[in-house]
Amino acid sequence: MIIGLVGENCSGKGTVSAYLEKKGFYYLSLSDAIREDLVSSGQSVTRENLIKKGNELRKEFGASVLAKRITLKIEKDRNYIIDSIRNPHEAKELLSLQDFILVYITANPELRFERMRIRAREADPKSYQEFLKLEELERKNADDKLQNIEQTAKLAKETLINEGNIEQLHYKVDELLSSLSKDFKLVRPSWDDYFMNIAKVVASRSNCIKRKVAAIIVKDKRIISTGYNGTPRGVKNCSEGGCLRCASYGESGKNLSECVCSHGEENAIVQASYHGIEINKSCIYSTFSPCLLCTKMIINAGISEVVYNADYPLAENPLKLLREAGVLVRKL
Repeated sequence: MIIGLVGENCSGKGTVSAYLEKKGFYYLSLSDAIREDLVSSGQSVTRENLIKKGNELRKEFGASVLAKRITLKIEKDRNYIIDSIRNPHEAKELLSLQDFILVYITANPELRFERMRIRAREADPKSYQEFLKLEELERKNADDKLQNIEQTAKLAKETLINEGNIEQLHYKVDELLSSLSKDFKLVRPSWDDYFMNIAKVVASRSNCIKRKVAAIIVKDKRIISTGYNGTPRGVKNCSEGGCLRCASYGESGKNLSECVCSHGEENAIVQASYHGIEINKSCIYSTFSPCLLCTKMIINAGISEVVYNADYPLAENPLKLLREAGVLVRKL
């Protein structure tokens, strides 16, 4: 779940963010990208400089630049709270993310100025008139690359009016989370996708310079062996010149007897044997369909199912042989 916050000065965005952090949400702020630019250029981080630099960045790199920078920091296995969204283009960029919800937090200006006066930051406005003048810089602008809280707030799905105490605000956040959770759908990969994606990561370890292939052997939804293609143990890596056939970038399917690289399926089976692991009636996931040699090893090892992602150049006969031997074959 990714919750974005838009709101005026001292509306309670920081308080909501801190509360959600305690609940396991990771904090991100669009202002961080602006602060980085200010610090690198030797400028002080004041409210006015943040507004000015943010507007400059939007004009130079596009109205959604801050949101695009923030999305690069988002990881799929976490919940996030994103603060300081002040431009509708930023909001629209973030709304394109799966499970993103924009929340508008607000309170009447007199109360917000009183909160600002109490916090007493050196750079904050000292009078209500100065406060309103600063507000106007953020509230509405004809230029779509400038801050525009008014138009951004219109894109929010939920609104929190924060005119009570902290406990009341926390209660409203809890109510919001309860409401959002009803619509929040946890997307999990299927077992096939899960194992095949792991096989693709295993393939990244391959030292073959022609094609990176890997296979994993699974039994009872548990990985019991993995293998990727490359030269045998103790032999110079293919990427270091260990296989002359691969180094010459020969035509696929030709002169296979000259290739010294072991295939991913072959290595997965051999590794299981090396460590004394039984693979009878298991399933092998491979990033490519097996060659004829690996097919014979799969059959004789007692593997009962083959799931592959892409077709090997000489796949027809091996797949036919697997089916004749009663091995279930599926392309994912």
